[in-house]
Amino acid sequence: MRKYLLLSVFLWISWLDAQVIDVKYKVKFGILGELGVSHAHLETNGDKYKISINAKATGIAKTLSRNRKETHLSEGFIRNGKYYAKSYSIKVEYGEKKREKLYTVDHQKKIVTKITKKYRKGKLTSETKQTLDFFSTDDLLTLYFNLPRLINENSKPGTYSFNAIGAEKQKGKVEIYLPKPKEREKYVDTLGKGEYRYLTAIIYQKIFSSSKGELMLAIGKDGITKKAVLKDLVMFGDLTAERIK
Repeated sequence: MRKYLLLSVFLWISWLDAQVIDVKYKVKFGILGELGVSHAHLETNGDKYKISINAKATGIAKTLSRNRKETHLSEGFIRNGKYYAKSYSIKVEYGEKKREKLYTVDHQKKIVTKITKKYRKGKLTSETKQTLDFFSTDDLLTLYFNLPRLINENSKPGTYSFNAIGAEKQKGKVEIYLPKPKEREKYVDTLGKGEYRYLTAIIYQKIFSSSKGELMLAIGKDGITKKAVLKDLVMFGDLTAERIK
């Protein structure tokens, strides 16, 4: 149940250049109803950027997850219209526990350092430091803002692979699938009909009944994801996120 918050970073894909963007999503899960809400924010100032996503459980999920909250924050610089991460942090809180992950990107040495801290009742219980076994200038947030330059409307249908900081459970691998014209009907049936650009983000996590999960996305004319459906969840079916702001 609590795992849905980790998927919030996949729900917000923008295909626009902008100074400030604020988006809100409501997440539902089959007969269980609403599970949570997610707020996403992007701001740029000159050649610097800040991207954040704040997600929290609501309803029955709030109780079952012990009021779980999750925050992702990416900061860095912009060069030739592309976002380059300098730091990426993830904070998760539930019950009396809190976990923090801080990634620091050294662009000269081409290494990424990760510091993990765990707290209980406000006290630090453990701290570890490691160097990731892969290097990337993208984290999970910047990758999706850079997609318009990595995959454009003239790109051929198929699967495109990328590395992203924050995706160590899948060895940094993130895949994006551009459907063929004949597959459009499947996306329309799942996400609704409209002037959308459809694609699928492939996520490798243990919450799926197969080795991978497929997050189907409908991107509106304003460049923001309108609706997303996560397929193939264990036992409960599909999870849906829909933009409400």
